[in-house]
Amino acid sequence: MSNGFFNVPTPVNEPVKSYAPGSKEREELQKAYKELKGQKLDIPMYIGGEEVRTDNKVAVAPPHDHKHVLGHFHQGEAEHVTQAINAALAAREEWANMPWQSRAAIFLKAAELLAGPFRAKMNAATMLGQSKNAYQAEIDAACELIDFFRFNVKFMMDIYAIQPESMPGMWNRLEHRPLEGFVFALTPFNFTSIAGNLPAAPALMGNVVVWKPANTQIYSANVLMELFREAGVPDGVINLVYVEGPTAGDVIFKHRDFAGIHFTGSTGVFNNIWKNIGENVSRYRTYPRIVGETGGKDFILAHHSANAKEVAVAISRGAFEFQGQKCSAASRAYIPSNLWEEIKGYVLEDLKSFKMGDPEDFSNYINAVIDEKSFDKLEKFIEAAKKDPEVEIIAGGKCDKSKGYFIEPTIILSKDPAYVTMCEELFGPVLTVYVYDEKGSFEDTLTLVDSTSPYALTGAVFAQDRYAIELATKKLVHAAGNFYINDKPTGAVVGQQPFGGSRASGTNDKAGSVFNLIRWTSTRTIKETFVPPVDYRYPFLAK
Repeated sequence: MSNGFFNVPTPVNEPVKSYAPGSKEREELQKAYKELKGQKLDIPMYIGGEEVRTDNKVAVAPPHDHKHVLGHFHQGEAEHVTQAINAALAAREEWANMPWQSRAAIFLKAAELLAGPFRAKMNAATMLGQSKNAYQAEIDAACELIDFFRFNVKFMMDIYAIQPESMPGMWNRLEHRPLEGFVFALTPFNFTSIAGNLPAAPALMGNVVVWKPANTQIYSANVLMELFREAGVPDGVINLVYVEGPTAGDVIFKHRDFAGIHFTGSTGVFNNIWKNIGENVSRYRTYPRIVGETGGKDFILAHHSANAKEVAVAISRGAFEFQGQKCSAASRAYIPSNLWEEIKGYVLEDLKSFKMGDPEDFSNYINAVIDEKSFDKLEKFIEAAKKDPEVEIIAGGKCDKSKGYFIEPTIILSKDPAYVTMCEELFGPVLTVYVYDEKGSFEDTLTLVDSTSPYALTGAVFAQDRYAIELATKKLVHAAGNFYINDKPTGAVVGQQPFGGSRASGTNDKAGSVFNLIRWTSTRTIKETFVPPVDYRYPFLAK
């Protein structure tokens, strides 16, 4: 056993590469993209270190070219979930007892591997499987996940350093134990970094994990599993299964050793999970930790003192990067009447310059939405808006799924601040704008922003008037877990802006912070008295 109070390397955010023409990283990424595109992968599940295959193979295709087959993944059943749980529990004791610095070394190595030899492959897999352009893949699949690994190690050390005071004659200690059982990681399609962090964060703290990714992210999840194995994550610590959600839930939420869930996905699914856990709570060894980041109906609000160009760029980026498929993407905007025409002009000019298509063409700013289900949902809302006299589509509105699931960046102008697309989460490149009277009450508009949506994930306020900023900050205190002043509501950076929201947007446990990691520990207080008393009598009993 090694002795010492170890300091981990000081984490620094991974620099984002530019992928400019002629750059080395652009050449490497284009090569990796072409190599992966030219292969047909056989993607197994990973249970207890074994590659598990089944007779049920499901094709994987790029959203931007759904006729092209990238490979097949092996669909699992309930028995595979049980096998994954058993493998996790078998690995638990040895992993939990591993010195923390050894667990830290594994994930620090994962960060270095991803920053180096895995970078191009991980980004290319994300571009192909999730239809992200090179820059969106870089800030997600590479940089953010590298940051999660590095900063989480530092946060782990900070947690272990939390210790109580001790009075003379005694020594008080806190032992930050892993949870008693296994953690279920249920991950989304839209961020490879989230898919990697949700199983990795509990594992770093000594927990064992059963991980189910979204089917539309399995292609890059397979590369993540390769990364974990190369970094030295022991067999059984993270087990990757491809099963239907209800199939997984039926096994996991009835298991005595279920200790927690790390979730990112829809509010509806999370509500059902919470209900399921509540109905089964008497089965469990301990009360499970429920950590979830769910939906959003994120806003941009401009005050009449705002800079029009700044607001316009925030809309062009905040609403339409990665086709609006970010939990934080702006999907409703409140613009004062004195600035609307100017802002509209700038945004329409931007949209005319957007190119849409395959991410292999680096000049394409917009790519495809994730699948046909998403496409059909978005098209339905857009077609309804075309027929509604209360709204006007002032940009975009075209939908085409003949080759890929392409939805034009669309802006709906609504006279009604409670129109359906101002309220419901669409998760696509659709922004609804409500123009309010700049001579009216700004405070009334703040009330409108706060009360329109059940969500509270991200929001942005633009103003040059500091009194307006202060008023908005106070009035919208519960409207967004990540609140931006004169900036778009997307792009939270690990270690800088811990991410998460409340209300219908989740438990606000702030991914990329100490607040998330501490949820994966169960603290034991140890009090040691050096010279115990030998007489029960207290002084007050004396005559």
